[in-house]
Amino acid sequence: MSDRPSEEPLPLKNVLVLVRHGESEWNRLNIFTGWQDVDLSEEGVAEAHRAGAILKDAGYHIDIAFSSTLKRAQNTMRIILGELDYNPIPSIHDAALNERDYGDLVGISKDEARRRWGDEQVHIWQRSYDVAPPGGESLKDTAARVLPFFAKRIAPELQAGKNVLVVAHGNSLRSLVMQLDGLTPQQVIGLNIDTGVPLLYRLRTDGSVAEKRALAN
Repeated sequence: MSDRPSEEPLPLKNVLVLVRHGESEWNRLNIFTGWQDVDLSEEGVAEAHRAGAILKDAGYHIDIAFSSTLKRAQNTMRIILGELDYNPIPSIHDAALNERDYGDLVGISKDEARRRWGDEQVHIWQRSYDVAPPGGESLKDTAARVLPFFAKRIAPELQAGKNVLVVAHGNSLRSLVMQLDGLTPQQVIGLNIDTGVPLLYRLRTDGSVAEKRALAN
């Protein structure tokens, strides 16, 4: 992959734009969220507006958009597209892009979880590839629904030369970035996806990554 200066845009076709939803109310409170349908915080709304403005200022357009079925992702997508001043474009919401299910951890603060199960165990549940929390999904489980959806629904749009926006969640995007970047299960432990920061990829026809860039403020 090349590493161009941040002010030089990627070619404006065949671009995949990944955005983790803006900060949610439970992100703000440091609570495990998973599939709980929590909305954006005030800061999360502002992050979504900034993401859209950054894309607009950089000259990117979107042909089709995908999000999860959870409103924090859907509202982030709506705000981004609003900043881009678009007429309605095809928008698909699918549970395959939902956050990983945190099972018994959902609704518990991360500090409380560490008190109950210990720092090391909670860290393993949060960051490892194939260890699931009780009653929930691992990153491997999440990838098992995200990657087939990407291959079936999103990759063909990119191969057709379209620019695609995907607004999803920390772990659904981690599973996708793991594949795009060719990360190992050990390497993905250190991967974090920030809220509201557009991550841009241009893919070759064979699905390999030609270029990658994060667009931060």
